[in-house]
Amino acid sequence: MKIKSLFFIGLLFLFVFGKVHAQSTVNITRSCSNEIIYHIFERSFYDSNDDLHGDLNGIRLKLNYLQKLGVTAILLTPLYESVFYHNYFASNFKKIDPRYGTMQDYLHLIKELHRRGMKLYMDMETQYVTEDHLWWKDGINNLNSPYSDYLLYDDKAHTQPSPIIFNLKGLLGYDSTYRKITTVNLKSAGVLDYNYQLFKFWVDPNNDGKFDDGVDGFRLDHMMDNLDNKPALTNLFNVFWKPLLNRLRQVNPHLKIVAEQANWADFGSDYFNNGGVDRVFAFRLAFAIRSFDKKQLTAAADSTFLSIPAGKQQVVFIENHDMPRFSTGVKGDIRRLKIGATLNLLLGGIPSIYYGQEIGMKGTNAALGATDANDIPNREAFEWYKSDKGKGMALWYKAKGPWKNQFNNDVPDDGISLEEEQDEPNSIWSFYRKVIAIRKANPVISSGDYQTLQNSSDQVFTFMRYDGNKKFVVAVNLSDKAIDTNVNVAGGKGSLISLYGSKKPEIDGSIIKLHLSAYSIEIFTM
Repeated sequence: MKIKSLFFIGLLFLFVFGKVHAQSTVNITRSCSNEIIYHIFERSFYDSNDDLHGDLNGIRLKLNYLQKLGVTAILLTPLYESVFYHNYFASNFKKIDPRYGTMQDYLHLIKELHRRGMKLYMDMETQYVTEDHLWWKDGINNLNSPYSDYLLYDDKAHTQPSPIIFNLKGLLGYDSTYRKITTVNLKSAGVLDYNYQLFKFWVDPNNDGKFDDGVDGFRLDHMMDNLDNKPALTNLFNVFWKPLLNRLRQVNPHLKIVAEQANWADFGSDYFNNGGVDRVFAFRLAFAIRSFDKKQLTAAADSTFLSIPAGKQQVVFIENHDMPRFSTGVKGDIRRLKIGATLNLLLGGIPSIYYGQEIGMKGTNAALGATDANDIPNREAFEWYKSDKGKGMALWYKAKGPWKNQFNNDVPDDGISLEEEQDEPNSIWSFYRKVIAIRKANPVISSGDYQTLQNSSDQVFTFMRYDGNKKFVVAVNLSDKAIDTNVNVAGGKGSLISLYGSKKPEIDGSIIKLHLSAYSIEIFTM
């Protein structure tokens, strides 16, 4: 959600400098998927028709690239029509934004994804609409409207649509376009049925029961049991979300539903137990990874994976469209970028890579403040070329706007582009490919149990995924100094096979002896 970024700095402070409590238990519930998701802000990915806007055909043209990287699924931000560039706050849920293409373009994309054995997840936020939406235009000041109870109103005459989160009545877009926004009444039977029909369409557009043209699941943006703490919208898990999701699973039992917890501090237990979702985002783990603090990382990893009920999953990430880029936080230090990639991809769960993360793109709105326009630095054009210019560059935000020359990645020959990195064996892009290949070659990462391993340093984080005698071990030095440490792998025995690192580690009984240079990584099996 666009306004989620308002929470980010405060929450980051909480997790980096506060305490994260966790149980000490080390046997963690299994994950059951080897998916690797690529999260695309489609307007900024690849422009296929020279209008500066990334689009559906652009994504389809880059599927070879995504498969070369090693991802198996894509997650798109909303496709539906909205006056806002991020496409949250819809004007028409049933219409694809014309800048992205047509329904035929969508069908070409998803059928090609499925032909390649890849999946597509669609981001949906149907809790809000703008003044351009039919429900608003027909329902305002009209008690006889068929949509009279589809929106929340602050008066009985339906002249005052209820504000959204933070009591906002509207938002100013990056192009200085202002739109009023209101909250949808999720307790309306008509709204529930509308959502079912809408989601069902994307699950099976031609209604033939084959799903080759349908999404593989949904991301539910800003999902809440009590939407924005409004008294009229309580108990939504039971009266809206579970009925909706249960009906959709009757259409396709294989759908995967991931919730974006509105409260990023939430581990997601209530979403699993009462909300009917399959996955949540591991926000606390993302903040802990960014902290480079062993205590917080240990606590977040243990409690995140421990909290998963059977059959449920955590989506592990270090970037998304509402957060400053990881590379900005580590000042582009490739050693720390590699640690981020390692933890993102090898801790377990379902890893998600935000477009451009794999080439170390930078971006932050921290100095600008949280507005619709100032979030663009977290969502700039994917850098395909060394010159930052060329076919497909989705530079839509340079066309207009009061601050159109203030960008993070508008620097040619800075070493941050696919062109500069794809043939460089030591680049962060090459490292992502390498670590993805390691993950795919070791299914125990996704199917095994998680254990944080004890070691003799307060700057080295060590963990293991294991299944019976199969053990996959990772050690990362979170500091800028070389460290010697001993890692205790209870029950460990036999030889070590090094998958990544400067030299083969030594083992003495159940003790692994490591010498780690600053910000270094060792990956091995035993």
